[in-house]
Amino acid sequence: MASDDKQPMVQFKGILKRFGNVVAVEKMDIDIEEGSLVTLLGPSGCGKTTLLRMVAGLEDPTDGDIFIKGVRINDTPIHKRNLGMIFQNYALFPHKNIFDNVAFGLKYRAVSKDDIKKKVTRALEMVRLPGVENRMPAQLSGGQQQRIALARAIVIEPDVLLMDEPLSALDENLREEMRREVDNLQSILGVTTIFVTHDQREALSMSDKIVVMREGLKLQEGSPEEVYNRPANHFVADFLGHSNFSTGVVTGRQNGLVTITLDSGNHLLAEPFGDWTPGERVEVVVRAQRFEAFLKKDFTPHEGMNHFEGKIRDRSYMGGEVSYFIELNVGPEIHAISMMRSRIYDIGDEVVVQVAPRHCHLLRVESSPP
Repeated sequence: MASDDKQPMVQFKGILKRFGNVVAVEKMDIDIEEGSLVTLLGPSGCGKTTLLRMVAGLEDPTDGDIFIKGVRINDTPIHKRNLGMIFQNYALFPHKNIFDNVAFGLKYRAVSKDDIKKKVTRALEMVRLPGVENRMPAQLSGGQQQRIALARAIVIEPDVLLMDEPLSALDENLREEMRREVDNLQSILGVTTIFVTHDQREALSMSDKIVVMREGLKLQEGSPEEVYNRPANHFVADFLGHSNFSTGVVTGRQNGLVTITLDSGNHLLAEPFGDWTPGERVEVVVRAQRFEAFLKKDFTPHEGMNHFEGKIRDRSYMGGEVSYFIELNVGPEIHAISMMRSRIYDIGDEVVVQVAPRHCHLLRVESSPP
């Protein structure tokens, strides 16, 4: 992590982008530290690719400045920005062999033929595809082509690596493999990386920092743990993972915990992250994975834990996990995702769901979207 007096590798300062009357990116400030992998995460149309294209020089900001290594690059031509770029469709030249594809960026950088050969060989070794120099892109699988695109991006030793939905064209097993590949390679090279995706799992598993975006706005930025466990608002909580939402009123304190009466009539304890005043309306967020479900006949209450009675209304088997929808005796339906136990509960089983106060995250009601 960079020290406080060290210049970030990439800086967005007041970046605004309009397409006619449409605002694609709204006055955004982001600092990206050297050697980190930062993910721009959000649904389609949120502005994340537009932001990446402005770094690349493929779009011009309407207002604001972009800096790389402290130097303003708004007017710097694309070929002088020393950026590696990887796209969803690989963008390989189909009529060139793998060697020429990987070497493409080096041929415009005054690198000798001997050094080009050494750099291409090393790049292919790093993506674990040695010896394919004379093959054509069409002779490689989708995953292999994406590795070649990665080799082409890193062979020029870029200051910043830009990746726009690079794994979305791959099937799930290949995506998982390439996630690890990109993550390991980025750690080895230490290259500053900006990664664009709408996939929450990719963002959470790979990033040093996540910037959550919606409709051109930055809603939250922080480590994967921060944005997942301490979402700033309803949208972030809902977008990153399976969440349960309930509204209620703060009633006071009990043993250092906030006490809440839910609109359903249930009572709940939550850890007081932030200042909460009695009478204040709140929205309680609980991740589906944080609820534990027990058969009612086998349940023993634990002091200081929240628990609610209900019955299994629906379930989905997901391999190592089971997704339950539980109709409470009092209150809304709960979604709980449990690790596989010795048995799977049946539809109609009477259960008790339990959650610790530390897993009950509070949001102010006004931060929830209409």
